[in-house]
Amino acid sequence: MVFTGHCLCKAVTYTIDMDAPLLTGYDHCDDCQRQSGSTYSLVFVALKDKVTINGPTKSWAGVGSSGKAVHRIFCSDCGSPIAHDPEAAPPIIAMKAGTLAVEHKKDLKPDTEIWTVSKLPFCQEHLEKPFEHMPE
Repeated sequence: MVFTGHCLCKAVTYTIDMDAPLLTGYDHCDDCQRQSGSTYSLVFVALKDKVTINGPTKSWAGVGSSGKAVHRIFCSDCGSPIAHDPEAAPPIIAMKAGTLAVEHKKDLKPDTEIWTVSKLPFCQEHLEKPFEHMPE
């Protein structure tokens, strides 16, 4: 199966050539809250070599809990977040699932929460697999 997505202005498009995500879940880390402007970021974790991103992107690298950089990729035209690419886990990339095509994101079944240590207290939903930090 090929999953597709795009930014708000459609200048950046991407494909993910996988049958299913490695993980679908909520990332409650403070950086994702700030980048999304919301309580968490919905992520579709994919193998990096199965993802193709086209269009004008920029990235900003912050330091993750591992001490290594996390590259946050976004559209350089409209600013939509597209993915975060952690140097601590080179084979994977966390795609921002809200940018998936509607037919794909409607079928997502998030079951994992990461960085619950930063989960905001009014966020009452609890998924099946919670992790205080990044899972190993």
